[in-house]
Amino acid sequence: MRIHPDGWKFVGLFAAVTLIFFLFSTALGWVGIILTAWCIYFFRNPERMTPTREGLIVSPADGKVVGVKCVVPPKDFDMGDEARVRISIFLNVFDVHVNRLPVGGIIKKIIYHPGKFFNASLDKASEHNERNTLVIDLGEGRDLAVIQIAGLIARRIRCDVEEGDVVLTGQRYGLIRFGSRADIYLPRGAEAQVIEGQYMIAGETILADMTSTESMREGTYR
Repeated sequence: MRIHPDGWKFVGLFAAVTLIFFLFSTALGWVGIILTAWCIYFFRNPERMTPTREGLIVSPADGKVVGVKCVVPPKDFDMGDEARVRISIFLNVFDVHVNRLPVGGIIKKIIYHPGKFFNASLDKASEHNERNTLVIDLGEGRDLAVIQIAGLIARRIRCDVEEGDVVLTGQRYGLIRFGSRADIYLPRGAEAQVIEGQYMIAGETILADMTSTESMREGTYR
């Protein structure tokens, strides 16, 4: 199983604690083995088959869609005052936590917000929790924002891209540990092709199609 490089220090720590547990109790040692196995599983970094057709926007994270809403992006994103579709994905501690870019383009802006650690499945996590935002320039006056949000257990956000980087759809770009949320503000006019409760696969599940001419139906978004 391929492991994200950030995970090896945690796997080593869990393994060391397991050895200490065995010095005191076989039962504790087996608990340590189970926890070490879970740590390896948490940091797994699988390959994904990203759709290649131009105009597709894919999920940045594994997890369940907990919100599809039409909202105005925060002012510091510099994405205008027009409401856009925001898709929110909750990652539990058993999901893959390696994040992938939903679309290719140029990283126009990176914004880090220190914050609190509410349960990431709650809507207020988008506004109050620690988070890291990428605003991606897609060309032709279009842009998209993708946000890594820390959760109740997650206390570290890792981002491996910088402003000005040219990136590809489905490219790995970061990690949140251990249980978190990802928000995506779609480009203006783009329609969500997912619903609340649907399970996402990072780099594979299609969130939206920028080439679609389907109009927004009344009542689709809350």
